[in-house]
Amino acid sequence: MARPREFDEQRALTAAMETFWSLGYEGTSTRDLCASTGLGPSSLYNAFGDKRSLYLRALGRYHETSTAEQVALLQRPGPVKERLRRLMVHAVDADLDEAGRRGCFTINAAVEAPVHDQEVRDLAARSFDQVADALRAALAEGSRTGEIRASGDLRALARRVQSTYYGLRVLARVQRDRQALLDTVESTLADL
Repeated sequence: MARPREFDEQRALTAAMETFWSLGYEGTSTRDLCASTGLGPSSLYNAFGDKRSLYLRALGRYHETSTAEQVALLQRPGPVKERLRRLMVHAVDADLDEAGRRGCFTINAAVEAPVHDQEVRDLAARSFDQVADALRAALAEGSRTGEIRASGDLRALARRVQSTYYGLRVLARVQRDRQALLDTVESTLADL
């Protein structure tokens, strides 16, 4: 007799994250979530609560994985401009991947969420702030070593780089010209 498959909460949460990321909150049905997680409706909601609770946990999971990956790219050793380039090029290439073309789940959630949805806005802000802090730290390091020509507020400079980075993530959803996106990366780095 075959043993029932054990419930793997992280695997199911990651599957739900992928589904919400691909379809958006409004576009994702319980049927979609059941298909991706392998759970029946009652098991799904017993494990995670309602659709909104699962969505918030999925967005948190993305923060734990993707935001952490972005920060790790910025904290690697090496020249600061190369780390910034690696961050942006990695995002461009991932976002241009035909299998994905989903962009950044956090950006998607922030755009899709109603203005009054403070929980989603707070989760998105947490991710955005963490990336901004890592950018500021990298730029501060580059400023100390003379690699970055920084005069003035490094937080403002980090926000400007972050705006370009997130803008690239949005553009890559519709722009098929990789070189045009890479030209933006190089122009941004040349201005530092």
